[in-house]
Amino acid sequence: MKIVAFNGSPRKGGNTEMLINEVFKPLQEAGIETELVQIGGKLLRGCSSCYACFKTKDGQCAIQTDEMNQFIRKAQQADGIIFASPTYYGSVSAEMKAFMDRLGLTTIGQGRTLTRKVGAAVISVRRGGAVTVFDELNRFMLGSGMIVPGSTYWNFGIGEMPGEVYEDAEGLRNMKDLGTQLAWLLKAVQAAQ
Repeated sequence: MKIVAFNGSPRKGGNTEMLINEVFKPLQEAGIETELVQIGGKLLRGCSSCYACFKTKDGQCAIQTDEMNQFIRKAQQADGIIFASPTYYGSVSAEMKAFMDRLGLTTIGQGRTLTRKVGAAVISVRRGGAVTVFDELNRFMLGSGMIVPGSTYWNFGIGEMPGEVYEDAEGLRNMKDLGTQLAWLLKAVQAAQ
């Protein structure tokens, strides 16, 4: 089993990545393979709404000028996906939005290939807006037919400068619980197939 986390923060090694790594710990202890994919800071173009992916049905985007097709393949090959984003003006990062729009359309065009994959949102926030980002990421997953576990609270950690999320004890506990919930759910889904 494998779970891939897509980090929408352009700040490599920042708070969003640190929170992802906290979620990874219980997953790795449960024997689940983890991979972090950095999409933040990449020049990802938004969806052009050309619907070529509905014609080809190959799960690939017709836009060939960025790394998106590599990211789509990683998402499709994974058993679980973590969508992680910082909070920018009460929303996801631009890279995460472009990623979700293009991933969503190509996988729908191929036959809803995200259906029954396990998914979770991870959010870093300086102060406010995290619940909106949490809602945006969850709406994408639920609208894609993914299975989303709950945790002890909303999946975000508070901190402005890199490393400040380690001062958010409740956020760190929630990331650990989220990883534990994901591990259980991934195993339950695998056993049901």
